[in-house]
Amino acid sequence: MKCKLVDLRCKEVINIHNGFRLGFVCDVIIDVLTGHMAAILVPGPCRFFGVFGREDDYLIPWECIRKIGDDIILVNVEDAFKREKRKKIGWL
Repeated sequence: MKCKLVDLRCKEVINIHNGFRLGFVCDVIIDVLTGHMAAILVPGPCRFFGVFGREDDYLIPWECIRKIGDDIILVNVEDAFKREKRKKIGWL
């Protein structure tokens, strides 16, 4: 199965270890030296109805991805998720 990076953004990520719905893929981390995908990023949950922004993004290593389907990505993360700090956007 071949998939474009744009198609990954339309897929929902679910952890099969506990059934937790993480959300949709927002970005992909690629190792430029080898050309392989290293991880996917999923935005963290909203804080207080989205008024105070979001929590840190979920960083899911490629090794944790179990299955990529037509509209879903199944991952198996047993420990706590690795988090990546969200980039702050300043006022324009």
